[in-house]
Amino acid sequence: MNVLFQRMIRAARLEPALYEEVEHDGSATMQALFVVLLTSVAAGIGNLGFGGVNGLLSGLVGAVVGWVVWSGVIYVLGTKVLPETATEADLGQLLRTLGFASSPGLIRVLGSIPVLGWLVGLVAFIWMLAATVVAVRQALDYTSTARAVLVCVLGWLAMIAVTVVIGMLFGGMPDLSGAAN
Repeated sequence: MNVLFQRMIRAARLEPALYEEVEHDGSATMQALFVVLLTSVAAGIGNLGFGGVNGLLSGLVGAVVGWVVWSGVIYVLGTKVLPETATEADLGQLLRTLGFASSPGLIRVLGSIPVLGWLVGLVAFIWMLAATVVAVRQALDYTSTARAVLVCVLGWLAMIAVTVVIGMLFGGMPDLSGAAN
């Protein structure tokens, strides 16, 4: 367990070497899943006043599904649409790196603090976004951070489009606040 928490701290510090490490460690996939679940629980606790226990449970399921779908979208965009010459990655590598990129989301446990909750959410979003860019850059072996940012932006837009279409198919407009993670 100590290795996991050390990895989470290094991921939150945006250490490229950590993302390379988990990219190549096939046994870290379950750790990445645990990180996604842990950060989702933190967000759920921070938002208990808004969704209660049902919100927490649906948030856990949504986080895991979102993590897998997000990893798949980034995989396709990064390896098929916008690869660099050195790009070589598989879905497992993206699952691991993107799972650990959610580590800064642990601070969302503080989201229920009056007056500061919105700031905590904003800081967590920006920090997780930065971690995601580093994770994508390392997992896809990019030399360009700008390309990693582009893949993340295009992936985010694709996720929003899919969310909107699904929402329209099932009636109503979906909540887009969680589409990036």
